[in-house]
Amino acid sequence: MHILTVLYNHPDDPAAFDKHYQGTHAPLVDPIPGVKSFTYRHCASMDENPPPYYLIAEVAFDSLEDLQAGMGSEAGQNAVNDVPNFAQAGVTMFVAHD
Repeated sequence: MHILTVLYNHPDDPAAFDKHYQGTHAPLVDPIPGVKSFTYRHCASMDENPPPYYLIAEVAFDSLEDLQAGMGSEAGQNAVNDVPNFAQAGVTMFVAHD
């Protein structure tokens, strides 16, 4: 299993971020070929300090090849190209695997 993890920095307008993410961006993941699961969560802190990220998303694929093919597809590129429309605060992406 290979997991594309996306860490979203804190937006200036959380309500606008959430509206775009839930209504526009998240639905772009479903058509990506090879996606086995998709989840996202808002971050919270265990103390009074703010968490380092606002939202974490995870997109799972069976293999690195499936991940590369899926993200390289038209549907995958549509999702990637949408990120600047709502994540102006920046993102960090990485792949984890077992």
